[in-house]
Amino acid sequence: MAASADAGASEFERYQSFFPLTFPVPSPATHEELVPPEDIVLEQELLRNPDNFRTWSSYIAHVEETNYRKRPLPDQGMSSAGVALLGLLSDASQRLALQRIVSVYERALAQFPRSYRLWHKYLDARARFVLGEMRGGAAAARKRMLQTNHVSEMGPTLLDARKAEEEANVYEGGLDGVLGYQEWRSLAAAYERALMWLPTMPRLWLDYLALFVHPKCSPALSRTHARRTFDRALRTLPGSLHLRIWKVYLRWAELCGGVVAQKVWRRYLRADPSLSERYVSMLVEHRGALQYADGENNSIPRAQAEDEDDDEVDDVTQRRILEAAKILLHLARRALDGTYTSPDGKSPYQLLIEWLDLTERFPEEIGLTPDEEAALPASDEAERASEKDSTHIERLAVRRIVERDGLARFPDQAGRLWTGLATYYIKRGEFDAAHDTFEQGMKQVVTVRDFTQIFDAYAETSENVIRFMMDELAEPDEDDETPLEEREAEVDRRMQAFEELMERRPFLVNDVLLRRNPDDVQEWEKRVALWGDNDAEVVATYKQAVDTINPRKATPNLHQLYLHFARFYEQGGSAARTDPAHAVPDLAAARQILERAVKVPFRRVDDLAEVWCSWAEMEVRHGHYDEALRVLSRATSGPSGQNKIKAVSYYDDSLPPQSRLFKSLRLWGLYTDLQESLGSLESAKQAFDRIMELKIANAQTIINYAMFLEDQQYYEESFKVYERGVEVFTYPVAFELWNVYLSKFVKRYVRPRKLTQGGTRLERTRDLFEQALDKCPPKFCKLIYLQYGQFEEEHGLLRKAMSIYERATRAVAASDRYEMYLFYLAKAATHYGLAATRPIYEAALESLPDRQAARIGQRFAGVERKLGEIDRARAIYAHTSQFCNPKTQPEFWKVWNTFEIEAGTEDTFREMLRIKRSVQAQYNTELATVMASAKTGEVPTVESGDPMAMLEARATAPDAPAFVSATSLSRPAKDTANAEQVGGAGDDDDLM
Repeated sequence: MAASADAGASEFERYQSFFPLTFPVPSPATHEELVPPEDIVLEQELLRNPDNFRTWSSYIAHVEETNYRKRPLPDQGMSSAGVALLGLLSDASQRLALQRIVSVYERALAQFPRSYRLWHKYLDARARFVLGEMRGGAAAARKRMLQTNHVSEMGPTLLDARKAEEEANVYEGGLDGVLGYQEWRSLAAAYERALMWLPTMPRLWLDYLALFVHPKCSPALSRTHARRTFDRALRTLPGSLHLRIWKVYLRWAELCGGVVAQKVWRRYLRADPSLSERYVSMLVEHRGALQYADGENNSIPRAQAEDEDDDEVDDVTQRRILEAAKILLHLARRALDGTYTSPDGKSPYQLLIEWLDLTERFPEEIGLTPDEEAALPASDEAERASEKDSTHIERLAVRRIVERDGLARFPDQAGRLWTGLATYYIKRGEFDAAHDTFEQGMKQVVTVRDFTQIFDAYAETSENVIRFMMDELAEPDEDDETPLEEREAEVDRRMQAFEELMERRPFLVNDVLLRRNPDDVQEWEKRVALWGDNDAEVVATYKQAVDTINPRKATPNLHQLYLHFARFYEQGGSAARTDPAHAVPDLAAARQILERAVKVPFRRVDDLAEVWCSWAEMEVRHGHYDEALRVLSRATSGPSGQNKIKAVSYYDDSLPPQSRLFKSLRLWGLYTDLQESLGSLESAKQAFDRIMELKIANAQTIINYAMFLEDQQYYEESFKVYERGVEVFTYPVAFELWNVYLSKFVKRYVRPRKLTQGGTRLERTRDLFEQALDKCPPKFCKLIYLQYGQFEEEHGLLRKAMSIYERATRAVAASDRYEMYLFYLAKAATHYGLAATRPIYEAALESLPDRQAARIGQRFAGVERKLGEIDRARAIYAHTSQFCNPKTQPEFWKVWNTFEIEAGTEDTFREMLRIKRSVQAQYNTELATVMASAKTGEVPTVESGDPMAMLEARATAPDAPAFVSATSLSRPAKDTANAEQVGGAGDDDDLM
């Protein structure tokens, strides 16, 4: 080992003996090998024309071309480690080439000290030997530089551009900064001399500053000298070029790290705060120890430099993390105020959550202890000042910040904030504070999502703590002096608390929903169900609900809450479910609850009416009938004056429901039912009459009242009730009342047997039917006409019945007229014979629509054929044929065809075929006219009942066509052609 160490040291000394190469500046007088014999002629030319720039340029290009080699050939016996340390200078020819290039450039610059072109080429050529070759060579690097947009912008784009340049400009091979320190310092001195002559050239400054971020830069240059050089560049160059300097300066600061990086970044953030988030990332991710810009390729190990500051790492880290937390908090507050916009598009809440995550990650470095936080004064002015100053060493009051800047500003994210605060206490080891935080969070959140987030984190934390304590019990620590019994008792206590937490979950969820909406009736009902058989808690919950809920804001079915509360006392509590035999009802308490309920201003009158009805039903269930009637009598009592009654509208929501209750038909319905069952006849009649006076009765009320009187055998009074109903209501309600009324009246007074005063009853019945038909709409009168006709058939005159049916055919709706004619025809045929139906058929043919007239015509022809009137039947077929299109109604023509075959002759059959063709032509002509009108966009005007005027108007129209085109005529002609020809085979078959 010693021998190898000595060999390595001797080799390192041999490498050091190569330097310095360019200091002092080599010249032909000191170095004879600088000018080879073939260049003597060029040297003589320079001596003759020392002021000729072109001569110098040619000579410099010749020297570079003949001496520079991209791939060096290391010296004989040089190790790979030596090649890595020396780079291009590991080749003796390249060391000589560097001296020749430096010598000729220095002599040229002595003649032209202000030539930017010469300085730039000189520094580039010299830097190649020290920094190494860029990826792709000098040509590729120059191409990338020309393609780069040098217009820098403030913000994240500055760092993004810098990152792209770093990825492109990668050096391959270079001189170690420690071994070749003298060459690095000589190169820096060359840049200094160039800037002394050309101080305003930004490219020279940028190339010079690029030395300090090179991975092999000498440590002697990359620290204080580099910082001062950056500062000189900012002072020398105009402000428009400062961003190009800062782009490299910030990179150098990140490589240095530590306090230097923080101070440089703070200086930049004063001018451009948009990079504050990047600065925070740098503070959090970079280590507190100083970092050297020479990277991992230097000969000095990094561990040696870090060991020097081991004692200060904790303090530096704490300050760095605390500064990052304060900056994040400040950014979140500014974003919330609208004075800061995140370049990454982060919202104020996202910035605050990043601060909270950082606090969870470093709780000791950022936050105060619970005792220190509790000792802070209530006034937060000093606290705010320390929070704004990111360099202040005072730590933060995390709980106050979360409550003030988080929960107060983002209530919809309460679950995440409470969980983060509890996690912060857990990381600090403050389990009691974390427990209190979880409990407080579950009692304050108003959404199930937030509650679930907190509860899951709370349960997981409790499980982890119990698991850890049980592991300690299984493997006890010898240094722990706590008695085993105490540790076991602590585990039992925590397990019991965990079980209670899981049992409390339904109640906690219900608390969350009630905090969100304390007027949610359904959630209060669920809370009552959660208590089960605990009567005391059930009663307390009901009382809290009725005291908390605002009736105007309550969800539907608030009245059901009061009813269930009263039912709870009525049934004797929860014992009614477990032991009904021993349940003791408390009707007095139930009445008190219902008494309070009827005074609640519900949103709907129906809800209040249901409360009164339930109260009365409760009294009935327990046999207190008089009390039930008194309750309903009290509920239905209204204002005394008629004007006051008219002034109250049942649907006027501006009035309280108690003042509109007396017009509730539901309440009156129950009252009348109880009066019918429990009261007297007079009290029931008064109740029904009161409903009629209030004008709230419906058809069912009228029918109930009349049926009640009918059951009491007050028939005339029941009929008067029907008459009052048909006067009050209009159709279609009046139709139902008339239907029931007429049926009841006929059943009562008109019987199949011999009647006393029959004529009087018959006339009265006729008057009722006529009164019912007086204002009856056509769509409802069919049934009444049928009843009227049936009544006349059974108890009156047959002639009268036929006249009623004849009236019905004209009075009923068009949709019922056909059926009415069929019924009329059937009755006429039954009572008078088929011959008597002829005038009815003729009237039907005149009044019914075409399709129905066609069906009636077929029936009429069938009747005539039965009577033996063949000619009349044929005439009816001919008349009806005008309503039947042969294409759409072939059934009619088949019937006529069969008729002619069976009862006609050849001439009548030919006449039938002729009529069929004419009807078909008529329908085809009408179809062609409609199509022509649709094509021209005009609809011909037709005068009703005057076909001649219609034809004249169509012929004299200015745009009437004088002929029909062949394309339009060909198809109808083909369609209308009669396939049956007289005398053909088809006619013979038909005749047979």
